[in-house]
Amino acid sequence: MRKGRRALIRLAIAVISAVAMASSGAAGAEGCESPPRRANLAFTLKDVNGRDVSLAAFAGRVILMNFWATWCAPCKVEIPGLVTLSAEYERRGLTVLGLSIDDPPSRLLPFMAQLGMTYPVLVGRDHDRLQDVFGPRSGVPRSFLIARDGTICKRYIGLVEKDVLERQIRSLL
Repeated sequence: MRKGRRALIRLAIAVISAVAMASSGAAGAEGCESPPRRANLAFTLKDVNGRDVSLAAFAGRVILMNFWATWCAPCKVEIPGLVTLSAEYERRGLTVLGLSIDDPPSRLLPFMAQLGMTYPVLVGRDHDRLQDVFGPRSGVPRSFLIARDGTICKRYIGLVEKDVLERQIRSLL
């Protein structure tokens, strides 16, 4: 009886260990979600100055893609942390991309100045397909952390603390 119980305990420990390893993202970039999913960067959007920006141009960098809106109170809380992260880690290979979901550049520029946004801000208005690719659309803010190899490592829905993002970013740089 004891022998059977010990074997059962060993089996349970082995199963728990295997599940823990699989859920830790061991299959993809370290710390990434499993199963790994590639980001679709085959989009070109306008920035707030009217220039075309290809998302594919950021391939090979760690990308923090943040969907937001000017009317979103949690976005206003989150953005200063994104500005700091962009400034601190840009040289090490991080690109923070802001994607405004519904405002034209004329409304975005004063908002960006007010919050000191220095990272690229793209106009996502009328680009529902982009939001659908990174969906489901479940409100803002919504962020995606993409590893250098294009793997979507984390999806965040709602306000995310700067230090939570920073820990994940550091693991990818």
